[in-house]
Amino acid sequence: MNTLPEHSCDVLIIGSGAAGLSLALRLADQHQVIVLSKGPVTEGSTFYAQGGIAAVFDETDSIDSHVEDTLIAGAGICDRHAVEFVASNARSCVQWLIDQGVLFDTHVQPNGEESYHLTREGGHSHRRILHAADATGREVQSTLVSKAQNHPNIRVLERSNAVDLIVSDKIGLPGTRRVVGAWVWNRNKETVETCHAKAVVLATGGASKVYQYTTNPDISSGDGIAMAWRAGCMR
Repeated sequence: MNTLPEHSCDVLIIGSGAAGLSLALRLADQHQVIVLSKGPVTEGSTFYAQGGIAAVFDETDSIDSHVEDTLIAGAGICDRHAVEFVASNARSCVQWLIDQGVLFDTHVQPNGEESYHLTREGGHSHRRILHAADATGREVQSTLVSKAQNHPNIRVLERSNAVDLIVSDKIGLPGTRRVVGAWVWNRNKETVETCHAKAVVLATGGASKVYQYTTNPDISSGDGIAMAWRAGCMR
């Protein structure tokens, strides 16, 4: 008999940075969502991002220019379709953050109109960096955390490590092979728990802690990549 503590939801999101919390907020009006945070919810890489977010807001700028700047800076490594998708959707995504309450810096133009204070960073041919002083990630993360923690359909489980994905055929469920949840290490209680979900989303970020030196926090250890590989999600 399985005596592990259990959670259940419509959508389990593993990862509590900008990606995971943004998705949770977009889904929560129609679905019950659980977000797993490996540590305190403010300790992901998003919180430490400083410079800003690139998007075309200046009328003298263009998406084509943003795309070309990115491809040049990428030195042939970038996937052009991915670059075009990101550049084309950047403004609407930034606007969504603004609608959630993220406060980007503004300034008053010579004509007296207030607009976003756009900076220009390496590789960019135009001013297209929106920022919140030099702590943009902190502003984004803090805003999204507050929204998520106050949404009735979102449960944020802090200090909860996803150990592995639960795959249907591994536990004897009939039908098409699929991911049905995750095993979770509750670091507060030092217990293993199960979380059952109709859909599971990996939003765990990168694996920069494989390097000896990195500006990312210790939790950036590639857990989601490893879980996806073990579950057969990556080919």
